[in-house]
Amino acid sequence: MGRGGDAMNALEVSDVSFAYGPREALRQVSFSLAPGRFAALLGPNGAGKSTLIALLTRLYDLQQGDIRVGGCSLRDTPRPALKQLGVVFQQSTLDLDLSVEQNLRYHAALHGLSRRETALRVDAELARQGLDERRSERVRQLNGGHRRRVEIARALLHQPRLLLLDEASAGLDPASRLALNRHIRNLCSEQRISVLWTTHLLDEVQPSDDLLILHQGRLVARGQADALSLEHGGDLDSAFTRLTTTGAAR
Repeated sequence: MGRGGDAMNALEVSDVSFAYGPREALRQVSFSLAPGRFAALLGPNGAGKSTLIALLTRLYDLQQGDIRVGGCSLRDTPRPALKQLGVVFQQSTLDLDLSVEQNLRYHAALHGLSRRETALRVDAELARQGLDERRSERVRQLNGGHRRRVEIARALLHQPRLLLLDEASAGLDPASRLALNRHIRNLCSEQRISVLWTTHLLDEVQPSDDLLILHQGRLVARGQADALSLEHGGDLDSAFTRLTTTGAAR
């Protein structure tokens, strides 16, 4: 995910393995994400998605392999790598007693943005997320869908190359899930931000998406969703069942 025609991959995961003591959680996982692409990371519970997200956000240190965000290594140059990453975690990390705008301004301060730049970016993101009229409301007054939009606005304030959403639709009703998924895709196409969307819900994947299927710590399939579906069963549900039952690797 790059901007302005930048051809550098937004994300490169190279030969990443990770173990909790004797238990192997990830085994030699490698993939890349091009500028402006929407990629869905799909896998059943226990597949290793949470471990991979923890490594991507540097909650865990790498044990083997490397991860590069916008060409910067999380292992060797973590600060410039993380500055290019925006994250929406499954569990909300907003301060419920602060207003929408206060949450955004606090995040901007952490990234060292000037007051003028902060004001401009907060205004722009609130407008983009349809939240301008709610800027003074406390976050606890918002419904789940609007809270997610606040988190997305916050994640985009520092203008990252890569937006990572970890089970972002969890807990939302079907209409809100669909609206959120559509909204993120629009951001991806309009701003050329690359998106990695982790989910276990097949209906959140579209045929043209880059699809990564993780099973028992291994990346068992990667490619365009419609092509993988045809290759492994004719539809996504059949392909996913087959790949996460047999563990057939690509």
